[in-house]
Parts: sequence; structure tokens; C-alpha cells
Amino acid sequence: MRWFYGLLYYFQKRGFQVCERIAERLGIRARVVRTTFIYLTFVTLGFGFALYLFIAFWLRIKDLVYTKRTSVFDL
Repeated sequence: MRWFYGLLYYFQKRGFQVCERIAERLGIRARVVRTTFIYLTFVTLGFGFALYLFIAFWLRIKDLVYTKRTSVFDL
């Protein structure tokens, strides 16, 4: 289990270093960059789920409106 925490620490350290370099280049605080990445992650995951629900709703409405009729007498 110790190797897992060592690996986790390594990636956290390198990840924070990337955020710090981006923040330094943009001239803002690294904390702002980290929270922006977190918010963008939630937005993109939420957008995918909302798109899925919208498409499912749209297909359901389409199936209700455009039903295939086999005969003229089905009207």
C-alpha cells in the first residue's frame, strides 16, 4: 500500500507543478487554475449526462409522433 501512496504523491506533486506553471504564465494564482480545472470537469461530465437525457427525450417524442402505420385503415 505504501507504493500506492508514493505514486499518488508523485502525481499530485507533478500535477500541482503543472498548475503552478500555467498560473505563472497567465499571471494568476495557482489555486484559481486548480479550481478552474475542477469546475470544468464537473461541467463536462454534467454536459454529457444532460445531452444523453435530451437525446433520450427527443427520441421518445419522435417515436410518439411518427409512428409507422402498416395500412391506410390504421388512421
